Amino acid sequence: MSEFRRRRWRAGRGRAIPPENHSGDDAMTHTIAFIGLGNMGGGMAANQAKAGHTVLAFDLSQAALDRAAAAGCTPVGSVAEAVKAADVVITMLPAGPHVLKVYSEQIIGAAPTSALLLDCSTIDVDTARKVAGLAKDAGYAFADAPVSGGTMAADAGTLAFMVGCDEPEFARIEAALEPMSRATFRAGDHGAGQAAKICNNMILGITMLGTCEAIGLAEKLGLDPVKMFDIVAKSSGQSWSTTTYYPWPGPVPTAPSNRNYEGGFAAAMMLKDLKLAQDAAAKSGASTPLGAQTEALFQMFNGLGYGGRDFSAILQMLRGKLDELPKG
Repeated sequence: MSEFRRRRWRAGRGRAIPPENHSGDDAMTHTIAFIGLGNMGGGMAANQAKAGHTVLAFDLSQAALDRAAAAGCTPVGSVAEAVKAADVVITMLPAGPHVLKVYSEQIIGAAPTSALLLDCSTIDVDTARKVAGLAKDAGYAFADAPVSGGTMAADAGTLAFMVGCDEPEFARIEAALEPMSRATFRAGDHGAGQAAKICNNMILGITMLGTCEAIGLAEKLGLDPVKMFDIVAKSSGQSWSTTTYYPWPGPVPTAPSNRNYEGGFAAAMMLKDLKLAQDAAAKSGASTPLGAQTEALFQMFNGLGYGGRDFSAILQMLRGKLDELPKG
């Protein structure tokens, strides 16, 4: 690790500095407790191990633990065992109630107060702030640090992190996230990372739905959807949903549309994020009519049994072709 990165790690409230392991490039290694090894967490933990850190990994799924072990992590039998000597604790959990329970009952008080606590789950802003308050009262540095990029970016270590934290802690947080990140942003104080994530994913849901509607219309008008990609990718309709994640197979080889919409970002997870955005809009008094309509359509898609498919598969519902799409 460079001296610049070492200084970044040490920044923030004079906390204990994890032990160094000098080898070759003067690298520093840390003990990382990683809780939650699902589609996103598994790849994230693996990249911490690839960076040379000791990763103590826990999940309720034995299959997830086995995959983590194959990726260089050390499976453990409980959250308490994972965090007891951790320099950094990273959590990637399904929803707010899980995050609150795990932090309040299993991490806070069990991890050393010198440990940096990073929750990378996507949850509601109020719960993120509540957990931050509990952690701060107990003497910990905590950040909500949800991610953008999907499973491919999690595996590749190229996620974007949106961080809510006390400003003096950000340099240390950024350094801890670096093995998993292509970009890390401080969105603001505690809860701001979650606010940024749900707003970002509301944009993503809306633009994907618009892209799918346009492809369906182009097809009805006799336009080849592949030719439509060539045009839109170089025109004003261009978006990430078009150029990186095109819902029609062919033009973007890495897109889930080429794998019958397997892998990627599950429609059920998009629905979860859209619900979080609508709940936040209701509480704050924001007007989000497109977000509301997008949520309703993803609710329909999920209700028909396709929540396990990538969210771009909503194209097939709009085309009336769900009979060609396996449920899951």
